[in-house]
Amino acid sequence: MFQIRRHDDGRVELSGRLDAAEAEGAGTVLKTLDGPVVLDCAELEYVSSAGLGVLIVTYQRLKTAGHELRFVNMLPRVRNVFTYAGLDRVLIIE
Repeated sequence: MFQIRRHDDGRVELSGRLDAAEAEGAGTVLKTLDGPVVLDCAELEYVSSAGLGVLIVTYQRLKTAGHELRFVNMLPRVRNVFTYAGLDRVLIIE
């Protein structure tokens, strides 16, 4: 199960498994984000290539609008997926 929790301070918590089955729903929610966004990944257990695609689209949309997207509190196994995909050189991962 995958969940997104939005907070008033621009922080968005991702939890569970962001896989192909959840990517479309996640994309729908992430399309509504505006302004600088911090994605808190402390409870994100897994991300598939489909999930990465949704996150990259969100990054590109925000960047085009002049906003920043940062990823924080990533579990090592999830961070490895971003690293293997080369996204650690493009995205802000803290």
